[in-house]
Amino acid sequence: MSASMPAAVSMDPAAVRRRDWSVISLVGAAHACSHFFQLVLPTLYLSLAAEFGYDFAQLGLLASIFFLLSSIGQASSGFIVDRIGPAPVLQFGLACFVGSGLLIAGANGYVVLCLAAALGGIGNSVFHPVDFSILNHRVSPARLGHAFSAHGLTGNLGWALAPIYMATSIQLFGWRGAALAAAALVGVVLLGTWLGRDVLTGRKSLAEEIPLQQAGTATERTGHSAAVGSKAAAPADADDLSRKSVGQTLQALVTQPALWGAFLFFAFTSIALSAVQNFTIPMLGSVYGVDKVMAGSALSGYMLAAAVGMALGGFVASSTPRSEFIVFMSLAGAAACFAMLASGLLGPATALFAVALAGLCSGIAGPSRDMLIRRVTPKGATGTVYGLVYSGMDIGASLGPVGFGLMLDLGMLRGPWAGAASSFVLAAVLAVAVGRSAAARRRAAAA
Repeated sequence: MSASMPAAVSMDPAAVRRRDWSVISLVGAAHACSHFFQLVLPTLYLSLAAEFGYDFAQLGLLASIFFLLSSIGQASSGFIVDRIGPAPVLQFGLACFVGSGLLIAGANGYVVLCLAAALGGIGNSVFHPVDFSILNHRVSPARLGHAFSAHGLTGNLGWALAPIYMATSIQLFGWRGAALAAAALVGVVLLGTWLGRDVLTGRKSLAEEIPLQQAGTATERTGHSAAVGSKAAAPADADDLSRKSVGQTLQALVTQPALWGAFLFFAFTSIALSAVQNFTIPMLGSVYGVDKVMAGSALSGYMLAAAVGMALGGFVASSTPRSEFIVFMSLAGAAACFAMLASGLLGPATALFAVALAGLCSGIAGPSRDMLIRRVTPKGATGTVYGLVYSGMDIGASLGPVGFGLMLDLGMLRGPWAGAASSFVLAAVLAVAVGRSAAARRRAAAA
């Protein structure tokens, strides 16, 4: 199967649209579970403290275990995705969440809770490699921007759902019942991905792949066909990294500066986000005299504006191939907002507006960012690359709070905002560098 295959095979555009949105919906629901489960243990902290007498250091360690395992697993799970296909790995991740919820519900001590956190972290590690592998190979090019937009939006919705769902469940069923309710919710999505496994893999619609390949993505899509159930249709290709060993794949990837640039890009954007999530509330109070309730609303406003930005960013990403330009302008806008906040010269109302505007700008960058990473991904390594570069987010999330907390302890009351602005500027510059590297790679391939 190749781009030179006769174009006699055609397909109803309505069928393509239905297939695309079915894939986007299933992947989005699974991604929402990932973000939802990140907050399951934190929402149970008070209940666990009352039940077992744990202090917040012990409770916080549970979250550290979760994200440590997620970071390690995310960097490595992409190799598995590229070799056995994303659908079974997706179902494995969701099953880990279900198992983690059951362990929490039956916990009789700290060791079991640590095991639950570890199992949840392992489950959480697979979603970026899996999700982007499926979206890149099962969604038609015209809707990829919208697919990436929906992916980011559903993640935010998962974060938003967790506190409400868990608080209500605790009130109705107690904390053990709430853990079971969390497992049940993920179990419903797991069932949906199993029932929709043919949509995710394309096993029943191989003919649909031909128009997609003729639309300009033949090389990448046929390279992935071994992973989505059409292995026999794909010719041998020496450049297909899914056919190489893990060592050979790593050797090919580590020599590509663009991928290291993408890794650092995610690390810096995550550092900036950590400043926002962890310290915006106290900084709004100390710098601008905003009360805690209003400051908390401002942080919610940031996340809501970011979700709106992601939705808008899907249209922007689909309108231009210059993904790096969109990312640069959007993150530069977010950096400007945080720089103004760090100046201390704004009024309280203007400061609240600046926080929301920063969220909007950072959200717009999301879909174009994912399109940019797609452009520098070698054939047969979609899951591996997304797993490696997105692990930069976990690195940034672990470093940022410590550094910014030290700033505040040293009396640098606006330091985290300045740090967020600097991190966004560095990420914007890295996006341009990654985009130029992708363009140079295309020119070299054409020559």
